[in-house]
Amino acid sequence: MNLEEMVNCVVEPDWSMAKEARERQQTLTKPPGSLGELEAVAAQVAAVTRRCPPLIPRRPEILLFASDHGVALDGVTPWPQSVTAQMVLNIARGGAAINAIARVVGASLHVIDVGVATDFDGTNAVVDRKVRRGTSSLAQGPAMTLDEARRSIEVGFEFTKDRCQAGADLIVPGDMGIGNTTASAATIASLTQSSAQLVTGRGTGIDDEHFARKVSVIEDALARLSVTEQGSEGDALRTLASLGGFEIGAIAGAILAASSSHVPVVIDGVIALAGALVAVGLQPLVRDYCVAGHRSTEPAASIALRSLELSPLLDLALRLGEGTGAALAVPIVQAACATLLEMATFEGAGVSQA
Repeated sequence: MNLEEMVNCVVEPDWSMAKEARERQQTLTKPPGSLGELEAVAAQVAAVTRRCPPLIPRRPEILLFASDHGVALDGVTPWPQSVTAQMVLNIARGGAAINAIARVVGASLHVIDVGVATDFDGTNAVVDRKVRRGTSSLAQGPAMTLDEARRSIEVGFEFTKDRCQAGADLIVPGDMGIGNTTASAATIASLTQSSAQLVTGRGTGIDDEHFARKVSVIEDALARLSVTEQGSEGDALRTLASLGGFEIGAIAGAILAASSSHVPVVIDGVIALAGALVAVGLQPLVRDYCVAGHRSTEPAASIALRSLELSPLLDLALRLGEGTGAALAVPIVQAACATLLEMATFEGAGVSQA
């Protein structure tokens, strides 16, 4: 399936199911509106899954896409690029934060190599879908070709579509890659027409020297893109190719695939939000399939959330990535569906209604 077909297979959620969900909320044994955002989430899941009340998502899956970034070699981070492969292996062995959280929330975890500079031969826990061994440096020129950008989206789409067909009923995209907050901030800046100063954060906790270099790199990269290359459907792909990363493209593809499968997506932090902006730039309908799991402390995350008009469920001062914040929000989405599905009505419970 090519990119145009992926974009065109997404249809609008069934808003009649959301209306039915809101009406059902009024009959349940609670004051009207007293479950707050849980009611909104339940209505959204009903619309996405085209069922009211929606079933409780029992098979959440975290899809962690990993890639290296050429810009990591240009002074934006003190961490060596080799840490990406080391952390991928740590995750594959079950030793990272996302592993611990996934076990607690009952989510399965898949690690997909879409562009790590190291190969993982013989490591069955890492799925090989490598587009290339790392992007080029966005400080020197485009991070990837247009064909590579398309391929990164296709990889995320194909893997996620397979997972949805296998029964995954809640998708959580995650990430791993040294230098990816630079690529994400640049991508978000371009797609929201924001300045480098506004979007740039400290990432892994960089010092002032690395931070200044990071801002400068993003400013120069944004200057490469003309105004005519920003803001339209084709521009999302060009922005991804010029500024992004293979995992950002794969996350965009994952969102397109889940949306086309009527499966809700819980979005993580700044890297996943960059992917979400690319996906929405390609197909605006996917925004309504997304639930914002949390608010990252990275400034670009709040800018992206405003642009996407998404309200995060959690704000825990997280900035780790890996899908951790979104994974923590999985039980909230499940609880929202459970209340709509399992609560008694006033009539059924014999409770007087005001």
